[in-house]
Amino acid sequence: MSRHVKKSPSLCTDRPLDNADICNKLSLLRQLLASCFGPTGRLKQVHNSIGGCVVTTSTSSVLLPAISSAQPFVNLIKSSILNHVSRFSDCGLFAATLCLALVERAKQSGLGGNVAIGLNKHLLGLCVSYLQREDCGCKVKLDFGSSQHLVTLARSIISSKPACVLTEQETLHISKLASQAFLLTLPCANPGTVTLGRTVTASVEGHSVLASAVFPGLLLDVTGALCPHKAESLNSSPMCVVLFSASLAGDLPELGDGIVEVPSGVDTDSQILDQLLELGKQAVKDEVKLFVCQKVIHPVIQQYLRSQGIIVIERLGVTLMEPLIQLTGAQPVATLHSTLPAKAYGKVRDLSIRQFGSKTMLHLHPPGESAICTMVLCHRNETMLSELKVVCQKTENVLRLTLREPSALLGGGCTETHLAAYVRHKSMNEVTETAAVLGCSQSEYLLGVEGFCHSLESVAKALEHNGGNSFIDLTHAHHWTLRADVMSGCMEDMTGLCGCGLVEGSPSRKWTCLNSKYTEFSPASPSRDSPVQPRVLDSFTAKLNALQVAVETANLALDVFLLVTFLNVSMVIDSG
Repeated sequence: MSRHVKKSPSLCTDRPLDNADICNKLSLLRQLLASCFGPTGRLKQVHNSIGGCVVTTSTSSVLLPAISSAQPFVNLIKSSILNHVSRFSDCGLFAATLCLALVERAKQSGLGGNVAIGLNKHLLGLCVSYLQREDCGCKVKLDFGSSQHLVTLARSIISSKPACVLTEQETLHISKLASQAFLLTLPCANPGTVTLGRTVTASVEGHSVLASAVFPGLLLDVTGALCPHKAESLNSSPMCVVLFSASLAGDLPELGDGIVEVPSGVDTDSQILDQLLELGKQAVKDEVKLFVCQKVIHPVIQQYLRSQGIIVIERLGVTLMEPLIQLTGAQPVATLHSTLPAKAYGKVRDLSIRQFGSKTMLHLHPPGESAICTMVLCHRNETMLSELKVVCQKTENVLRLTLREPSALLGGGCTETHLAAYVRHKSMNEVTETAAVLGCSQSEYLLGVEGFCHSLESVAKALEHNGGNSFIDLTHAHHWTLRADVMSGCMEDMTGLCGCGLVEGSPSRKWTCLNSKYTEFSPASPSRDSPVQPRVLDSFTAKLNALQVAVETANLALDVFLLVTFLNVSMVIDSG
């Protein structure tokens, strides 16, 4: 029996940002994400009420998909931030925290939606134009003649993920490996169009992080598989490789779509097996030494090939297909109906076996120059290893962004406070003209500027999670923190370093509490001739886009006038 369920009326919410429940949820989301921000950010453990896996992380790309919400405003911001992270891999928490702070400050200020949106666009333009200037005081040119800046950038990303649970020594070790892997994927002497290589990540649980390593070439897990030799080197001369993307399991459906006519009395299984054996015999005749299949290989074929001294690897998986093709030059064979063409074969220089705990890895060395490398990551348990793997992949993507724009921004909250000081100074000098152009009053303009700068500073302040106080110096506008047990009146005696490590404190330097009123000033750039190098860097490309995404998403939220929620749809319910 079937029955129709009547469609419920849609729920319409007029001016959703005036709704207390929606604002409370946005505020809760901001607090949740801000509490994850930075090296001392708090971990979040997410699980649902009906079971499933438990997620422990502070990484936006892992945390946001794990958070489910029926509130469209929350999902709007989630989708926007996740889209940014999928493209740029970093600064997701920065974008989310700034976006939500801008929305909150705009509502608190009482500015009209159109006024706040116009002001945010104008101030974003000021920030973007300043960041793209050569003399920008919070931008650092990367020196590819040395690995120092690359290691610093990698270390800043890795150290900001506390779920990795790394010591200082382990953080530095992984940062160096990430930089080394990035450099190995850059082709050195290829004329014409340059194609970047790949870093393949292999994980080993239960071993020290310091056992992690990077190897040129490709490492394949052959644990439990039979290898003809157990020596350090399996072969020192170039070896022929064949690669199948089609299944060699001998199943009839693997032959393809269409109608198969089978004469009476014919054994299809034996016919298919004979065809597979013919392929194996051709591989032996053509002196193939490494036989690889993306899927399953029939046990009889495996036994035959191994009896001929051929190394057999099955179930390679689609992820490793492309790196293996790049490394060997082999063309994957996708059919069983024809003989193997000569152009399908690839080569490796030699093979060797490497042991990582209980895992046995077959190391394929490229026949010539190759931009393929393998990073073997070790950690003490599965949760830490999973987070470390995600972070290292994102670090590689961020390092690749430096090829597009060889610059970085100062980290540790210094870019945010420096930008806020610059925007205040620039805006105060052109209040009358800009307010007239934007079509708002001078008081509205000043309110908008203060809200924008306050939001930037609140992101820097979110880096402190241990009850300490945040300050800004009145010379360079860099970010400083003071432990909770130190009185703020003792700032004059502070001789440490700012958040990014580029500016040193001195008794003559003046500070003020972050988010407090201070006389606007033009922030000075640190001396470019100074031997001091920043200790914390952020990706220029990722952070610039994150800034734009944060402001544009906030403006989109402020521009929503009517929210329509479909409570259900017309449906048919079948019951027995």
